[in-house]
Parts: sequence; structure tokens; C-alpha cells
Amino acid sequence: MPFSQVNPKVVAAGVAPGAEVLARRGAMLAYTGDVGFAPVHTGQGGVGGMAGRMVRGEQVSLMVAKGSGTVYYGFRGMYVTLVELDGSGPLSVEADRLVAHDAALQSTVVFLGQQGGIRGAVRGAVTGQGMFTTQLHGVGPVAVLSHGGTIALPVQPGRPTTVDPQAYVAHVGQVNADIAVNASWRDAVGRGSGEAIQLKLTGSGTVYVQASEQKV
Repeated sequence: MPFSQVNPKVVAAGVAPGAEVLARRGAMLAYTGDVGFAPVHTGQGGVGGMAGRMVRGEQVSLMVAKGSGTVYYGFRGMYVTLVELDGSGPLSVEADRLVAHDAALQSTVVFLGQQGGIRGAVRGAVTGQGMFTTQLHGVGPVAVLSHGGTIALPVQPGRPTTVDPQAYVAHVGQVNADIAVNASWRDAVGRGSGEAIQLKLTGSGTVYVQASEQKV
């Protein structure tokens, strides 16, 4: 079912029989129609199984919206960005940043140590992701949190995009993310500056960057 942007901090999600919506607990603001809500438990099949795979290691409680109507979502006055997955590649994002998404999307939790060994683990530390990240696969909408809104930057073959790890929000597509140290920038601004450590994205897709270095 479609999602729509109500304002920079609120999205509306359509709910219909067989088209449920998953959202973090506490994100529901209001709803119209005949809609019911239930907590999602890890380890159960169907929607619950998907959610269980998503939150394992990240510990974000989810609610499923069922029935027929429209639900309005937001969280703590933060900005919300809508990302439409088209099936060409997964969305990689920390679970803390997920507001709501189509329940038909498949989710997995990825240990960053598997994505480049120690470099992957260090990447998680400098971006604030910790040791795990969530990947959503399929076709459908996802609402993602940020501080100050986001900009979407293209990642193109042969033209890497480099971002501040603390401003990084998510990326989608066939994209690889790795840490890089900019020695010249470190020398210019001082060895203690976090800006000397950067996140380099290569491949084909989009990276979302927030207008802040504040984490969720």
C-alpha cells in the first residue's frame, strides 16, 4: 500500500487486508478507518518472523497495523524520509532509524564484521551503527528517521561518493561502504578531528545523508 509524506516529520501509510504495515513501537500518531495494532514477537512465522530477523541484535520493538484505513506515523519530532525500494538492491539502515515499512519487505540483520572483517566492524563504530545493520529487500516503501532531513546522493560506478560517517543515514542499491582515512584532511584540521575518517561508497545506488552529525 502507498505511503505519502504529510509534512517533513509525518508520513501516512495505507493499510488493507493482506497489506500490513510494520512500525516501531511508539511511532503511531493517529489513524482513520478500522485498523488494529498488535506487538510483533520474535520467533513467530509470517510478519513476526520477518521482524524477529530484523531486530535480533538491534532490539527495536515493533507493532503491526492490520485492517483497513490510514495510519499516521512520526517519532519524537524527527524528520522522516520516504524511500521507495524497487527491488534493484537492498536498503541498509540501522533499525533505530526505521519508522515504518511495508510488511511484505523481507528483512535481515547483517553482522558488519561479515562485511569486510575488522574494517566492517570499525565502520559500524564510526557510523554509530554498532556491530549490526538491518537490510530490507523487495519492492515497497520505507520511512526512515533523520535529524534535520536528508539529501539523496547518487553512487555511480567509477565515481565513489564520500560522506561524513556521523551524517550517514542509509544507502540503497548495489553499494559497498567502507571506511577511509583522508590523511591530507587530517593534517589540515588536526589529528583529533573525526572528519579525517570518512565513509566511502562505491557501486550503483543512492546514499542518504542527514543535515546533522547527531545520531538517533
